[in-house]
Amino acid sequence: MRFWGRGVRFIADMIHEERTYRSLINKDNLISYRVKISQSDLWISSDSNLASVAEKSLLKHRFSLESYIDRHPEFQTALLPYPQDFLAPGIVREMIARSAVCGVGPMASVAGAIAEFVGNDLSGLTDHLIIENGGDIFLLSKSSLTIGIFAGESTLSYKVKIIVKPEETPLGVCTSSATVGPSLSFGKADAVCVLSSSPTLADAAASAIGNRVNTRYDIRNAMNCGMKIPGVKGIVIIFGNEMGAMGEVELA
Repeated sequence: MRFWGRGVRFIADMIHEERTYRSLINKDNLISYRVKISQSDLWISSDSNLASVAEKSLLKHRFSLESYIDRHPEFQTALLPYPQDFLAPGIVREMIARSAVCGVGPMASVAGAIAEFVGNDLSGLTDHLIIENGGDIFLLSKSSLTIGIFAGESTLSYKVKIIVKPEETPLGVCTSSATVGPSLSFGKADAVCVLSSSPTLADAAASAIGNRVNTRYDIRNAMNCGMKIPGVKGIVIIFGNEMGAMGEVELA
């Protein structure tokens, strides 16, 4: 295993097509439940069961997004930054702005955006909140969390864990993978994980960085490019049996 690091402090994320990774986040004393509407499949952990509130929030933001796509179908298929529309719903404006910074299309940030906007709606109702949406996570916690990393067939799967500290939350931990799950990637990385205070940005950045990784020799350059994206705090890339970390990343 080759490991490159700079300012190592904390981050990562995991993704699994069967979602078994959902058990890899320590959630002591929290209640966990699923809220699913169409493609949005949220696994939520909080101090109390907020399923009904979460469902209403998810319905609201999905309606805003779907209504906009009905009127602007090109929004859904754009692979490059989309023109800002100041009359669009809040979640759409956020997706456009954050993805543009990363140089990708707005739908590259959709899972992170859903997690973030539902998380914002629920955060005033609980001290601890974990919302996972297809490997993209919104975190709010008053205690440290440990998250295991799943990276497909990589020999590093489940062997790497990261620590998220309470003073760094709320934050987003988002993953893009070319080998696992439905993420669209033009690269070949098993996992590209990004930490940002904005889950929407973290999701878009993970896609942008992942597009740059086609061999193990691309890891360092991809991380260097990713850390130049405003708002990105840390990056972990796993490619086969090699790994790179940069920024605010603490490995357990």
